[in-house]
Amino acid sequence: MKEHLEQLVLQMYRSGLQYSEAVREFQRMFLATVLREVSANQVKAARKLGIHRNTLRRKIHELELDVKALRIGRRRPPLSERALVERKLPRATR
Repeated sequence: MKEHLEQLVLQMYRSGLQYSEAVREFQRMFLATVLREVSANQVKAARKLGIHRNTLRRKIHELELDVKALRIGRRRPPLSERALVERKLPRATR
C-alpha cells in the first residue's frame, strides 16, 4: 500500500498540485470512504476514525461533503410524512 501511496503523491506533485490542495483532497476522499462504509452514520464513522463526532461534522462542513449522497439505501421518512397505519384488531382469545 505504501508504494501505491508514493506513486499517487508523485503524480500529484508532478501535476503541480499544491500541498494544501493535496491534503484537502486526501481528507475528502478518506472521510467519504469511511462515511460510505457506515452508510453515512456519523457516530460510527467518528468512532472508526478515532475522532469526536463534532470534529467529524466540522470537517464534513469544511470539506463540503454531501453526506446524503454517501448514504447507502433509503432512510425512513419522518413521522410527519408517514401514512397512518391502521391499528390491528386484537386477536380473539383461543
